[in-house]
Amino acid sequence: KGGGTTHFPQLSRHHHHQPSFFRRRHRLSLPVPPRRTPGPDGAVTEELIRRRAEHNNCEIFSLEEVSLHQQDIEKIEYIDKWCRDLKILYLQNNLISRIENVNRLKKLEYLNLALNNIEVIENLEGCESLQKLDLTVNFIGQLSCVESLKHNIHLKELFLVGNPCTDFEGYREYVITSLPQLKWLDGREIGRSERIRAGQSLEAVRRQIREQERKYLEKRERQKLEAQRSLEKQGQKRSTTDAKGNEPGFDGRCYTDIENTIPGADENKENEEKGGAEETGTGPRTDDPDKEFWETPCDFTPESRLEAHRYVEEKRRLRDRDREKDEKPRAAKTLVSKEGRILNVNEPKLDFSLTENDEDNLIVLELAVYRHMDTSLLDVDVQPTYVRVTVKGKVFQLVLPTEVLPDSSVAKRSQTTGRLQLTMPKAQGEVKPKAAAPRHRKASRGSESGAPMARPAKGVEKLEVDPSARSAVDVTNIVSQEKTTPLGPLKPLLTPATARICDCEGFEDDPDVPPLI
Repeated sequence: KGGGTTHFPQLSRHHHHQPSFFRRRHRLSLPVPPRRTPGPDGAVTEELIRRRAEHNNCEIFSLEEVSLHQQDIEKIEYIDKWCRDLKILYLQNNLISRIENVNRLKKLEYLNLALNNIEVIENLEGCESLQKLDLTVNFIGQLSCVESLKHNIHLKELFLVGNPCTDFEGYREYVITSLPQLKWLDGREIGRSERIRAGQSLEAVRRQIREQERKYLEKRERQKLEAQRSLEKQGQKRSTTDAKGNEPGFDGRCYTDIENTIPGADENKENEEKGGAEETGTGPRTDDPDKEFWETPCDFTPESRLEAHRYVEEKRRLRDRDREKDEKPRAAKTLVSKEGRILNVNEPKLDFSLTENDEDNLIVLELAVYRHMDTSLLDVDVQPTYVRVTVKGKVFQLVLPTEVLPDSSVAKRSQTTGRLQLTMPKAQGEVKPKAAAPRHRKASRGSESGAPMARPAKGVEKLEVDPSARSAVDVTNIVSQEKTTPLGPLKPLLTPATARICDCEGFEDDPDVPPLI
């Protein structure tokens, strides 16, 4: 099956044909999940969903797909309130016993609840867009509950492989006639002829299903009673073991009676018989509690699955506690020597480069941080004499050659390579001016005429002053004098046009006529 559906080839219907089997087969369906931090008592928490929403920038209100598999979740809650836009929801391999709190997910198209403890299909009427439902390897024994899916008109695929109801006679015919909108059932396409044949014998199939459901419910009641008795026996055994023990002596220590530890002849004979029975394999071994637990025959029920899960969790807790005791305390991180000198430390073992830019009076540090690591796992601390970068709890510390200005420092990270760049201005020193770009001289007339241009002399050019210019200033030449006109009667100024007229023949100058302007 595609679309992220889990495959379980080792679990099939033949498990339900056997009245009992070893818990060792349970261990195949309960793989040890990776180390994680689940919510309290298997609850769904906001932190858990945000951690699973990294592909959506940890935003849960607009989340369309989330995977919550192998999180030991026992109850579905808060998802329909926090993630209204969900289209794909993965909840396989948990401890969910009931389908609930998903009615508000109107956009949900695919729901995966494989490998849980669900016994009834319910509370899915509100999922209007549901197209695919996976309930592989659950404990659904009431086949009539599939009729609640009639309201999901867009449902095309349904998976019930590994449930007790699949062993019922007429199972496939009943589901096909109850859900006419289905196109695939248990990975097999439903043909038109198969649907017609199933509808012809609907009444007889319904009577058979009801009778088989009644027998299964009676069997489940007996299984629940046996599970309750088993829990009571285990509780009594545990309390007896805790109460039983050696009394402390006069010094507060517990001693063993050596005489009572020597078995008698009858006890030796009983021990030999038990040992022979264990060697021949007629009974489970009692010297190894772990092996005894996994090889004890029991029915595959929700109660036995919960018991196996709790046993595994208890073993893991004890193993972690023993590991903590055996672990030696780690030495404290030494970042500063006893004399107060800052040390160079590279715990994450990252490549780095430190360069000085004299033109801009800067110190640039480039650190090859992991490319796909989230920036929230970085912590940068710039001090006047050193810089410290914490990468996922590991310290990178480097002493700077000169003092810098922490408040003016800038930290950037590349979006392509993930490298971290720290730009730190120096506290002392001066910023040197940048060299001016050479200007192109305009071509002189001499160059245009073809005369060679004089090249500038090499070295420093000095300005020379003419010594004659250093003499006293001539005051008489400060104001220029105009030429004075001679005394006498004023004569009109003749314009060039008038002058040309005067030269004409027959012209008489009448003094009574004013001159033309």
